[in-house]
Amino acid sequence: MFCSTRKCWRSAPLSSEPTMPLRPILLPADPQTPFPPVEWALREPCGLLAIGGDLSIERLLNAYRHGIFPWYSEGQPILWWSPDPRAVFETRCFALPSRFRRSLRQLPWRVTADQAFDAVINACASVPRRHQDGTWIVPEMLEAYRQFHEAGHAHSIEVWSGDRLVGGLYGVAIGRMFYGESMFSLESGASKAALGALMSRMREWGWPLLDAQVENPHLMQLGARRMPRTDFSQTVSELVRQSGNTGNWSALFGEIDTAQLAASRPALET
Repeated sequence: MFCSTRKCWRSAPLSSEPTMPLRPILLPADPQTPFPPVEWALREPCGLLAIGGDLSIERLLNAYRHGIFPWYSEGQPILWWSPDPRAVFETRCFALPSRFRRSLRQLPWRVTADQAFDAVINACASVPRRHQDGTWIVPEMLEAYRQFHEAGHAHSIEVWSGDRLVGGLYGVAIGRMFYGESMFSLESGASKAALGALMSRMREWGWPLLDAQVENPHLMQLGARRMPRTDFSQTVSELVRQSGNTGNWSALFGEIDTAQLAASRPALET
């Protein structure tokens, strides 16, 4: 996560030790301006680090390389976050629930990647969720991640029933690190299938970690765990420097059917 070409961010003279601010840092328009250290993120609201800037490809790459992500609602400025702890999935031990794997055998689904990015991100923004009004995927975010996808950094995982898109997720890949952003289901369990297929491919590629950002009961039930921000930052700083899979994933990912997904087992079970 730490780029050698970035300048050191300081809020005090060079002769002084930097002190943690009492409020988020205001970012200027220049996308080359470095983010403040993630340790400066507020405790309440948990992880709020900076405000402002833009959603350019350069800024987003800068953010994700340091474990920082944008998250805000309509009418708010751009807010940048680095929560502590972080919710993560480890590919070596991830497994879909056994009952769900059995049900998959009866479903005619297939899973692909990067064949319908616009449809996936639009569905993530528009499909209603329980206990949630509106969406944080505002029009500016939609356009920014479309451009991020065209540049080969953002990817979609699609679940199909015939030619109908029934679920999926999208996120960001840098090096051997994947950052999950959002998922949706039009049929029960479709987002689980998308996550399971992605984790299976990541395990094959030797990618150890998927960032799920902020914990919630659904993610924890699926097997996410809490990782302290210091450990997360250290791990990510190593993974983003390693050779990964850039560009369109359609051919690389291939297609996974429900029989393959039902038979998938984590490394710790084999």
